[in-house]
Amino acid sequence: MRNGVIGAASAMFLVGTLAGVSGVIQDYPVYGGQAVRYLAAAVILLLVTRMAGLRFVRLTARETLLLAGLSVLGLVIFNVCVIEATRHAGPALPGTVLGTVPLVLALMSGRPAPRLLVGAGVVVAGAILAAGLGSGDLPGLLWSLGALVGEVSFSMLAIPLLPKLGAMRVSAYSTAMAVPLLAVIGLSVEGSAMLRVPTLAEGLGFAYLAVVVTTIAFFLWYSSLPKLGPGTAGLFAGLIPVGAIVTGLALGIAVPSAADLTGAALVIAGIVVGLSGARSGDAAGVPAPATGRS
Repeated sequence: MRNGVIGAASAMFLVGTLAGVSGVIQDYPVYGGQAVRYLAAAVILLLVTRMAGLRFVRLTARETLLLAGLSVLGLVIFNVCVIEATRHAGPALPGTVLGTVPLVLALMSGRPAPRLLVGAGVVVAGAILAAGLGSGDLPGLLWSLGALVGEVSFSMLAIPLLPKLGAMRVSAYSTAMAVPLLAVIGLSVEGSAMLRVPTLAEGLGFAYLAVVVTTIAFFLWYSSLPKLGPGTAGLFAGLIPVGAIVTGLALGIAVPSAADLTGAALVIAGIVVGLSGARSGDAAGVPAPATGRS
């Protein structure tokens, strides 16, 4: 379980660091930038998959639909919803709504232990406090709820695929499938202006997003999910705003307020409570990924 804890915590913390990088790439066409990000990540993941000796696996019709749903909901629609929610309401509202991910995953994980539910509730409270209850409007709320669906789908749709494909192939295949979808959206929304040569700072920002936030974080998350189960793993989604706070402080672009620090402390306390109540059967129904090469 220890490896799963470290992997899940690291993955969600790294996802939180994208907030600090967003300011660097904010002037780049949004959807074109996301397509470039996932294209670079897919190339890296597919190369690593090949180097690891993991051959292409033929999927059944059901598995293909699950992978397509994961890519569409968990990557494409999630990113579109976050972008549009931020445009309508700023980052606080989608951050607050996404703070409920631990509780949603805990409720969807079967019969969670009472302490797991209590821990998830504390994590949600901390994430909401850290994200801030900013002002918003109805479109912003609806886009934020769409992002919540995407974030939950990112985990739940991967669970049936991980035993057969493993973390590396799920990460590689889903990112590769997202590229053409984002490209189509970019062309329809941004037209031919969706791509341009990035500045040095933008190029470094996209490189960080592709390598760290996508490639490494995806692999760590999908490696940890079968070990912990969705209920326990979901607790670590509360570390996303913590990663954002630490990154802002490290880059000198934001000093955390008392509410930020209190929220971060609540998140950590909730994770501790949730893990103390996690039973050995929490991951039941989530078979371990196949370890043999195929």
